[in-house]
Amino acid sequence: MSIPSSVRGNAQGALGMLRFLGLVLFGALIGGAAGLLSTAFVSAVLWLNDWLLISPRSRMMFDHPGVLMAATLLVPATGGLVVGLLHRAIPEQRPHTPADVIAAVQTRAGRLPARAGGLSALSAIVSLGSGASVGQYGPLVHLGATLGSLGARLLRLGRSDDNITIACGVASAIACAFNAPLAGIVFAHEVVLRHYALRAFAPVAAAAIVGHVIATNVLERGALFHVGDTVLPRPWEFAAFLVIGALGALVAGGYMRAILATGQLANRLPVPRELRPAMAGALLGLVALQVPDILGMGQETLRFATIAGAFGAGELVLVLVLKLLATALCLGMGFSGGVFSPALVIGTLFGALCGSLVAQLSGAQLDTFVFYAVCGMVAVTAPVIGAPLTTLLIVFELTGSYALTTAALASVTLASPIAAQLFGRSLFDIQLERRGLDLSAGRGRALLRRTAVAELKSSDCVTLPPGTTVGDAIFALGQARHGEAFLVDDHGHYVGCVSLAELEAARENGEHRKRLGDIPESPRPRLSPATSLWDAMAELQEVSGEALPLVDEQGRLLGVVTETSIARAYLQSSEELRREEHGSG
Repeated sequence: MSIPSSVRGNAQGALGMLRFLGLVLFGALIGGAAGLLSTAFVSAVLWLNDWLLISPRSRMMFDHPGVLMAATLLVPATGGLVVGLLHRAIPEQRPHTPADVIAAVQTRAGRLPARAGGLSALSAIVSLGSGASVGQYGPLVHLGATLGSLGARLLRLGRSDDNITIACGVASAIACAFNAPLAGIVFAHEVVLRHYALRAFAPVAAAAIVGHVIATNVLERGALFHVGDTVLPRPWEFAAFLVIGALGALVAGGYMRAILATGQLANRLPVPRELRPAMAGALLGLVALQVPDILGMGQETLRFATIAGAFGAGELVLVLVLKLLATALCLGMGFSGGVFSPALVIGTLFGALCGSLVAQLSGAQLDTFVFYAVCGMVAVTAPVIGAPLTTLLIVFELTGSYALTTAALASVTLASPIAAQLFGRSLFDIQLERRGLDLSAGRGRALLRRTAVAELKSSDCVTLPPGTTVGDAIFALGQARHGEAFLVDDHGHYVGCVSLAELEAARENGEHRKRLGDIPESPRPRLSPATSLWDAMAELQEVSGEALPLVDEQGRLLGVVTETSIARAYLQSSEELRREEHGSG
């Protein structure tokens, strides 16, 4: 007795709904675990900062100047040495970052190694705890993503669900760190998933909500900074906010380039990789003897920079430049940490500097000073992480001020497009491009570039020696029902290709006894096993025929890749992405 199709369809629909609800519940569990780990991470860093005399409060309350000076010099250097030793246990000899999370999701690899993730998190705790000028949000994002990937592996979920659970961990980490659940949801979609599938939204939202509840109620974590009641900016000030956005894009570009250039310089130094962070820590401590504001994440510096008069213009320039250089030094030389927190500090200092200059030029008491500080913050931060919407939501959720968010929007309007045109979408994308993963043209193209044509190899082709006559070649092609033959010598090396149309033309000219090796060869691209599907598609645009030859480094013919298989692989990849991004995959 057959089951009616309607009953079967209802059963499949009910099963699909149960699986979806299970994914939402699992997302909430990932969010809870990521929230707890994130809070433990931050608590450990704060405890180390106090115990190792890195935090401004502990330094202010300490009564022994000599010991404080020694700690300023030795703690970052010792922390760098520990970090370098930890990185030796990671296969890539470097900490994993949000760029690795993006790569795992965008290439559909969907797997983040738990051991490397745990070591990277421990390395970040040591780096931040010992005063390195790096951020905490990047390690938190990677920690949450690693947890999501581990959970997906334990439940043996598919690639699409794995990507969603990774996004759940990311959303919870951001929501917990900033007390900003909306920003966590948008960040996971905007930076990691890079699509807004309905199927992913509910689990990610559940994770962000749980992370937010843990941060605000269970563990009573405070917000990054608070802004009291503000007056509304004057209409002409919005023009100033736009200018801050344009200039902030240049500051963001300089910040990113400084990090990348320092990393390249570090690779050329005749110093073992594991000793580079210690060198950076020693130099950082030496400078911090004069300007301790460059130590650690700089949250106190950020808070003071939003207050008019807390820093003079000269102090703002000094701390801004030194903080930028210190962060580039620490990250480039191998300390583990993020780029988000330092970008917040650098951007806020830049905005405060712009506000101070506007006040001096206008000669008026600037009661909207905090607007300038926040506009500078988003103008620098949004291009660095490639997330303008997330940055705006962080401002709104932290301040609750619609006016402040609107002013920030004016800066982001110019900052993100200008930085994207001049430097790239984000520092993460630039790092991935240098590793061979170009996401500038979208996820679809990146996937096609990561798919090798060796997977499409076929042996269904006609191969003939160059000495075969035209008549015999026509007969062989007729028997095999193919329209072209590939010429291979006695050693298996690829010589060329002839089409049936070319052979028929030669026979019409009375050359049926002519050897194939004597017929002028039509240009035909050759593919190697490592050729990407994207490049193979580009080659097909320049040639007509059934297939392209697949040739190894020694010139031997391995097989062919047919035009049909390339088109089929392209359509299959596009369909998989479509199904995933529309919530049905």
